[in-house]
Amino acid sequence: MPSADADQGRDDATFLSGGTGCAAWVYRPETSSDPGGTTAPAIVMAHGLGCIRDLRLPAYAERFRDAGFVVVVFDYRHFGASDGQPRQFLDIGRQLDDWRSAFAFTRSLTGVDPDRVIAWGTSFSGGHVLTLAGTGERLAGVVAQVPHVSGPAAVRATPLRSAVRLTPAIIGDLWRAARRGEPRYVPLVGKPGEAGAMTSPDADPAVDRLAADSGLKRGDFPEYIAARLLVRIGFYSPIRHARRIACPVLVQIATRDAITPAATARRAAQRMPRGRYLEYPCEHFDPYVDPYFEQIVADQLEFCLSLAGPGA
Repeated sequence: MPSADADQGRDDATFLSGGTGCAAWVYRPETSSDPGGTTAPAIVMAHGLGCIRDLRLPAYAERFRDAGFVVVVFDYRHFGASDGQPRQFLDIGRQLDDWRSAFAFTRSLTGVDPDRVIAWGTSFSGGHVLTLAGTGERLAGVVAQVPHVSGPAAVRATPLRSAVRLTPAIIGDLWRAARRGEPRYVPLVGKPGEAGAMTSPDADPAVDRLAADSGLKRGDFPEYIAARLLVRIGFYSPIRHARRIACPVLVQIATRDAITPAATARRAAQRMPRGRYLEYPCEHFDPYVDPYFEQIVADQLEFCLSLAGPGA
């Protein structure tokens, strides 16, 4: 049962994925709550690698709600306000299942048109929404912001010194996984050369900015993930499904992206039958904040409204 959060103009809700509770926010436009009104299109959103919904996703969701969309923003199992043990444990298959459960939950909401559901993903979740669209999920469209599309490209983009420093933790965590032990963790971000999942020059300063713009500070949320995931990233390539994506897709590319390389994202978009891409002269984390946020979200709104049809 959703509970009202008047300060944020949204409802708190929970849906089950694999028997575990996933925390969600449900944003509703005024028209969607009118019992005599028409059903509204919906957008489902989740964050990227190891991040929580609090980090700037509300800024997007509020814009979409104000444009007439019902918006569902959720945390994956093991992250943020969602349940699941161990914490900060990222399993690609489980996250894809969380998305499927989120879509089913969204389609079940009163006032939502189940045929007008759009998936919005960013960075690692940008890869998830492409994978889902290319493997049979019924979607009206996809927004993939600075998406992860190629495991090998992501590995090549990882600085050698950081990769070497991560290796002992990865091996240790794989050993613990084989023995069903508790994970060994690595920092989610770090400075160049440090042992971290993301160590581009913009990564660590970006977390400061994302937190500040979200009303948070460093230490308010975990900044680490189970190390075993870093082996699997190299084998996860949503670009393999690009030719089978039937719905319209907007891919937004940061031309100076050091984490999800622009050339690979561009190639993925070109393979999609109904794909289009837009490029922005910025780095991987810049779309979330000014000065690029306004243009990024405006382009997303234009694309989503073109899919929503009358009444949005």
